[in-house]
Amino acid sequence: MTSQHAQDTTTITVAGEPGYDIFVGRGILNLINDALGSEVNKVLLVHPPTLGAKAAELREMLADSRQVLLAEVPDAEGGKRVEVAAFCWQIMGQADFTRNDAVVALGGGAVTDLAGFVAATWLRGVKVVQVPTSVLGMVDAAVGGKTGINTNEGKNLVGAFWAPAAVVVDLEVLDTLPRNEILTGFAEIVKAGFIARPEILEILEADVDAATDPSTPEFRRCIELAIEMKAEVVGKDFREAGLREILNYGHTLAHAIEHAERYRWRHGAAVSIGMVFAAELSRLAGRLSDETVQRHRDILESLSLPTSYPGGRWPTLLATMQRDKKTRSGMLRFIVLDDIARPTIMSAPDDSLLFAAYQEIAD
Repeated sequence: MTSQHAQDTTTITVAGEPGYDIFVGRGILNLINDALGSEVNKVLLVHPPTLGAKAAELREMLADSRQVLLAEVPDAEGGKRVEVAAFCWQIMGQADFTRNDAVVALGGGAVTDLAGFVAATWLRGVKVVQVPTSVLGMVDAAVGGKTGINTNEGKNLVGAFWAPAAVVVDLEVLDTLPRNEILTGFAEIVKAGFIARPEILEILEADVDAATDPSTPEFRRCIELAIEMKAEVVGKDFREAGLREILNYGHTLAHAIEHAERYRWRHGAAVSIGMVFAAELSRLAGRLSDETVQRHRDILESLSLPTSYPGGRWPTLLATMQRDKKTRSGMLRFIVLDDIARPTIMSAPDDSLLFAAYQEIAD
């Protein structure tokens, strides 16, 4: 459910138990106070080094009525480690955080994943308000209540489902983000377009520069459509029992690429290649037209995202996918398309079909 508010804030509601609101607008960080509620006395504000000044500003804003402690954590995947979670728990323990206290996450997807996990595990669960500061965080990581950290064995293998009290998406924080950061985040928005919200694809095709400029109505519309799609899916399937699996479009190969690149690649770049692979797989299985596969390439390339990967890497990627948590009973599963906005599951595809699809994206 989506509604417009005062100060031009859009509210997107995630249904189900527990439901929560996602607020989208510009200059709306003051909504964090409302989301925390009056009973919260102490707040752990988790942020990366690059957002130290913004965190100090937020602390000032929240400190009228409560004690705010800052936890500066490494940015990106480096922050998603058990040692970093333990550092946060230590601050909370020394400050006597109770069940009535809360965590606020200010940062990209890795920070919201970590902070959500810290909140889910402290006293078996305290309130968390997610304040994503990257495109990827806004449309994906901060929405849906999946939290987690990485281990040496893989990404997100340790985690919890823990719904936020609210998500505050302030588009103003993107104004200073480097352009390549915005573009890589758009891979998840394109995914939303292909699996459920074709309007996104039309906005990008009409004017990619306007669509990727944080100050435009087109940009905001793309963000809101992608959030709406995810909110709808997770509202119906919080614990990933069925429908939520469609969000993995492009991700089975993407996670193998990220692993092969030792997580030095941006998530969006890997997802971009993964979607073209999934589209080729759909086409070779007789499900998708040549035109729709080409549309994947055209849109992703217009965003300067990669659509191919070295041919010789296939054996390694296949082995990684077979170990990935998206397999069931050793069977590989891919989300493929029967058409735009018609995702479906392909279970245990033949190795020769997978290899043929990979040849289509091999450089």
